[in-house]
Amino acid sequence: MTIEILSSILGWAAIINLGIVTLWFLVFTICHDRLFRLHSKWFNLSEEKFDTIHYAGMAFYKLGTYLFNLVPFLAIKIVI
Repeated sequence: MTIEILSSILGWAAIINLGIVTLWFLVFTICHDRLFRLHSKWFNLSEEKFDTIHYAGMAFYKLGTYLFNLVPFLAIKIVI
């Protein structure tokens, strides 16, 4: 695997992952009440806990995308 292929993989992975977290945020904000009702049937959650879990999940996912996809991609682009 060449450095160019690795750079391309990391770039596309970052784009796809940021698209996923954006879609998650949009679905969460648009369908919040439906999602809460669905999940509250399965789990005993307050609305505050539900929101906290989702926002923490989005933050963790985005942070992971930055650390494992975007930063290595930018480092490779700087070196090349």
